[in-house]
Amino acid sequence: MRRSSSILTRLAGAVAGVVLAAAGVLAVALPAQAATLTQVTGFGSNPGNLGMYAYRPDGLPANAPAVVLLHGCTQNASGYFTNSGWQKYADLWKFALIVAQQPSANNANSCFNWFETGDTTRGQGEALSVKQMVDYAKTNYGVDPGRIFVSGLSAGGAMSAVMLATYPDVFAAGSVIAGIPYRCATSTTSAYSCMNPGVDKTPAQWGDLVRGAYSGYTGRRPRVAIWHGTSDTTVAPMNAVESRDQWTNVLGVSQTPTSTASLPAGTSLEVYGNDAVRLYRVSGMGHGTPVDPGSATDQCGTATSYFLDTICSTYRDALFFGLDGGTSPSPSPTATASPSPTASPSPSPTTSPVCVTASNYAHVTAGRAYQSGGYTYALGSNQYMGLYNTYYTTTLKQTGPSYWVIGC
Repeated sequence: MRRSSSILTRLAGAVAGVVLAAAGVLAVALPAQAATLTQVTGFGSNPGNLGMYAYRPDGLPANAPAVVLLHGCTQNASGYFTNSGWQKYADLWKFALIVAQQPSANNANSCFNWFETGDTTRGQGEALSVKQMVDYAKTNYGVDPGRIFVSGLSAGGAMSAVMLATYPDVFAAGSVIAGIPYRCATSTTSAYSCMNPGVDKTPAQWGDLVRGAYSGYTGRRPRVAIWHGTSDTTVAPMNAVESRDQWTNVLGVSQTPTSTASLPAGTSLEVYGNDAVRLYRVSGMGHGTPVDPGSATDQCGTATSYFLDTICSTYRDALFFGLDGGTSPSPSPTATASPSPTASPSPSPTTSPVCVTASNYAHVTAGRAYQSGGYTYALGSNQYMGLYNTYYTTTLKQTGPSYWVIGC
């Protein structure tokens, strides 16, 4: 084992108070298809001594997206895979799942060590092990390097923030569920105050911690969704606000939301910037991953310990990540403005112009636009329309067969 028995003894006692989520070890339920969650060995040097599991749904196309999942304390890969609902959408929308597992040899309660600097630094420990899992999937599964995402609960949520901070060049977006801002704690002792009542820093101070995780990096930063129950007594809801401050600062947007929405199960959504950061607050929910068992498209998961029957967070995150279809070629997903109207001349209309105002999701579904990397582009003109979801609305005008432009 990579950690000495003395360290294990210390963690066994200290981490007992740093348990961020708990769930019984559950066997993997047999999926409807032949694909199963499979353990992968030999995925790299694995300095963090983590386990890797992978799920590839039947019919997985080349260049499919991939989502890394990080479980909470006392959980394991199969339990999180089974109960979180991610398998449903992997089967439906054809993307791969990479599920990391923390052995008790690393941490007495199988928590990812989000509070140990050796495991939360780029190129080291558990953070590097997770990155090596992604590298393995790129090489062996042919997943799209531009569409890698990460999501986790509690200790796994804190570790999700670690991956977004240390490897912004790897992940396009991520989800932090009942988690902690990056580098709030650097020891088991400081982890207590981070969990509850939480630590208050300015947005710039939080942002500097992320920027310091990959010094000199000037590339694109991943988008972030934050989930928290308003009645969470394990990880105080203050952490959601501090995480919001951290990631809005890193992404260069205001801490004032650009829009808000009311969702099912008493859930409020605050959107920051051009959907750079989302903050979901689930009213009355305690500590766990929000799920909503059922067969509807927007329902998912199993209600059990630390999987709480409220709203399907996995469905919302999958849409936020842009996983629900669309494989058409497009301009670079890093585009932030519409191409020049003269870049691709519009053909002359053959009939009176048709104007349609709808969500970007509806435009794609109707064939007026396409999405790539979570962004939407008008069919024909390739004009950038913003994020691919049901919240952003665009007016499109048809100026020729299979040719649409923004505006009317």
